[in-house]
Amino acid sequence: MEPPAPMPTPADGAPGPTPLRDRLTIPVLAYGGILMAVMQTVVVPLLPDLPRLTGSSAGTVSWMVTATLLSGAVLTPVLGRAGDMYGKRRVLTSALTLMTLGSVLCALSADIAVLITARALQGAAAAVVPLSISILRDELPPERRGSAVALMSSTVGIGAALGLPLAALVVQYADWHTMFWLTSALGALGVAAVWWAVRESPVREPGRFDVLGALGLAIGLVCLLLGVSQGGQWGWTGPRVLGLFAAAVAVLALWWRRQLRAARPLVDLRLVSRPRVGLSHVAALLTGFAFYANTLVTAQLVQAPKATGYGLGLSIVGTGLCLLPGGVTMLLFSPVSARISATRGPRITLALGAAVIACGYVVRIADSRDLWMIILGATVVATGTTLAYSALPTLILRAVPAAQTASANGVNVLMRTIGQAVSSAAVAAVLVHHSSLLDGAAVPTLHGYLLAFAMAGAVALAACAAALSIPGDAAPRGTRRARGGTPSVRDEALEGA
Repeated sequence: MEPPAPMPTPADGAPGPTPLRDRLTIPVLAYGGILMAVMQTVVVPLLPDLPRLTGSSAGTVSWMVTATLLSGAVLTPVLGRAGDMYGKRRVLTSALTLMTLGSVLCALSADIAVLITARALQGAAAAVVPLSISILRDELPPERRGSAVALMSSTVGIGAALGLPLAALVVQYADWHTMFWLTSALGALGVAAVWWAVRESPVREPGRFDVLGALGLAIGLVCLLLGVSQGGQWGWTGPRVLGLFAAAVAVLALWWRRQLRAARPLVDLRLVSRPRVGLSHVAALLTGFAFYANTLVTAQLVQAPKATGYGLGLSIVGTGLCLLPGGVTMLLFSPVSARISATRGPRITLALGAAVIACGYVVRIADSRDLWMIILGATVVATGTTLAYSALPTLILRAVPAAQTASANGVNVLMRTIGQAVSSAAVAAVLVHHSSLLDGAAVPTLHGYLLAFAMAGAVALAACAAALSIPGDAAPRGTRRARGGTPSVRDEALEGA
């Protein structure tokens, strides 16, 4: 009787993981996704006090949010492509390390320039979710992949729901640097856990990294998102904003043309031109817009003074607790999303999720005065977001080659980020236009909030239409049921190596 063949070792030559490590792969990757979302939200409770703490203006302090948005948008597709080429675990660990380094810098300094630089480093963590989803595709058998991808997609909302009240409690009862020391420790734990529990994927796409393509995409996205995020402050018709938009159009047009001609492009635009991929990206942008309005508007609405006639005057801790049920719901509904995708297909799950988001905004319009109705409406929107966000990566995984999953999911996350940035600008414009004076300060009217809900609901319905327009999905090549000895994607790659 022949001895059993040895287990293949990871591509970097490290010893193969033990069964315990295999069982911890999904929880460790989910922890990384939650940590990424926590890092993005922990600074929110600090924003009102940071001008005093750092001796800078409110406009300068706002760059602590803008810098993270810009760097995350730029680095997500770049790191996704690097993961496909050089190893997903390696790039994932690097992204988490940059995020942790940024947190350490925030803990050590009160200089606003250092803080903004540190927050830009933390933007690298935006690539954690698409890289993790790609690892899950490579490592898991098909029957486990759907639920794991759904959970990974939901970590964005779970982490955001947990991060806000956690940060508010720390800021309220301790020095603000303590919060960043805490997140630094959590980040270091995440880096160590990924290195120990996650095996390196053997699925690679060799070639030379498109440096010029990465620079072109970075310049174009920075111009676009900077104009969107700062349009309210600088004026939408001002020369700076119009100049940024014109530069974005010119640079991205040249970048698009070059990517189509490149032998090894940063983003394979031929894939984007396929209806199943392109429409998925459109749906991601619209869903990102609709989802983000819920968090923005709910936070402002419940904190509005009671003198407005509709506000509840809640603290930032109370606001976070209002959003917490939505995070718990996202955790509970992620396996439900996976089951729907398995039986009906991710296209139907995406359309259903967008429709549920729209229903949530109907609840918000019906009653935005009672706390329990506000929480109910926000939770319904979170439920729809879970269904939609869980279906999007599954659509991408079924539509692109295994060697391009990280970069393709990175582009999908980028589209969500652009949708969120546009949502922030659009909601701000609506609330500024519909405001009144209260004790000498301008506050949004209830009508303005209801208009913002209606706008987000309409965009959710557009996302539903885009989802239904996606061609019917078929099982991806090489991902038959693993039961009965059929290999997973990772096994197929190893056999062909």
